[in-house]
Amino acid sequence: MKYTNSIEIALPRERVAQLLADPANMPKWLRGLVSHEPVRGEHGQLGTESKVVLRTGNRETEATETITRRDPADLTEIPEDVVVHFDREIAGPGMWSVTRDRLTAAGPEATRWESDSEYRFDGWVMRLFGVVWPGAFRKQSQRHMEDFKAFAERGTDVREGKG
Repeated sequence: MKYTNSIEIALPRERVAQLLADPANMPKWLRGLVSHEPVRGEHGQLGTESKVVLRTGNRETEATETITRRDPADLTEIPEDVVVHFDREIAGPGMWSVTRDRLTAAGPEATRWESDSEYRFDGWVMRLFGVVWPGAFRKQSQRHMEDFKAFAERGTDVREGKG
């Protein structure tokens, strides 16, 4: 299953990239995040592997995230014509996914965030879920992007809100 989500954020691209890359910000916008701990490498850097635990309802799922692309590596003074790339693979029970994020300037004070996602499933239960409810994955990805936008633009923290 493959899909693309996008959103525009009313902040300069360099600031958006820095906010996305800062591990301290993740719990503020990544709804359901229980923990995100590097097990090899430095958080957010190319090649880093992290143990990720997410909660959906009363269920916790553990997965391994690997950063497969971070370009440019230095997120300060990014040239105007450079597209910022963050790519990662996540492997967990019954599934594997890859996400390719791109940040482009949408004006001097605006950023367009486009995210391509691909999922593959092992086992008949996960495959059935992917076939029956494919929109749930796209909707969850869009919600994460909207939560990040609210955090970046207004300081909204998903841990303090309702819904």
